[in-house]
Amino acid sequence: MATEKLHKVMARSGLASRRASEILITRGRVLVDGETAEIGQRVDPETASIMVDGVALPVRPGLVHYLVNKPVGVVCTVTDTHGRPVVVDLVPNEPRVHPVGRLDLDSAGLLVLTNDGDLTNLLTHPRHEVPKTYRVLVEGAIAKSAVAALTDGVLLDDGPAAAREARVIDRHGDRSLVEVVMTEGRNREVRRMLDAVGHPVVELFRRSIGPVHDAGLKAGEWRHLDLDEVRALYEAAS
Repeated sequence: MATEKLHKVMARSGLASRRASEILITRGRVLVDGETAEIGQRVDPETASIMVDGVALPVRPGLVHYLVNKPVGVVCTVTDTHGRPVVVDLVPNEPRVHPVGRLDLDSAGLLVLTNDGDLTNLLTHPRHEVPKTYRVLVEGAIAKSAVAALTDGVLLDDGPAAAREARVIDRHGDRSLVEVVMTEGRNREVRRMLDAVGHPVVELFRRSIGPVHDAGLKAGEWRHLDLDEVRALYEAAS
């Protein structure tokens, strides 16, 4: 087991300098495997669970976290038996990553790709209820009663579903633009909910995942999430 000084591991993560990391440790703001850390403590960055101010600090070597703007027509899988483009083809080949959650073939928007299993588990487990915000263009001039039904809950074929929030952004002619915030991610759930209230989806775009958003990221583009964004995702799911 290869160990390193804790403050060096923290500094390499990008959180703070070595000296600033030592100060965080002396102030009792750092936990290692659930215990208050000490100056000079050695850790194995491959296995240690490090938390600063109650929020996980990812330190395992080789971790990457990408934010991708998935275009329509790209599949949220690592491979596809039908030969369709897959979302992992939008990011570097190495290290190997996987999509966190899903966006269906006909939907677009923000998606996290990573090799961070801990973050993946937190973001995909329903009990953590990390909100995801969608902008949805639907058929018809949607009424207040239909919007209210989205948050009150509608019955789908796999059980009841409800949005945390829903509001009309704009109405134009025979179409409406609706913002929907969800905390679970069942298959095509937003589309099925809007179908259930009589407004089929024309276009669906995920504009944020918890606290992470990027209006400037174009379809098919990706970028690295910075450490603050990664820790914000951990915090949102904790």
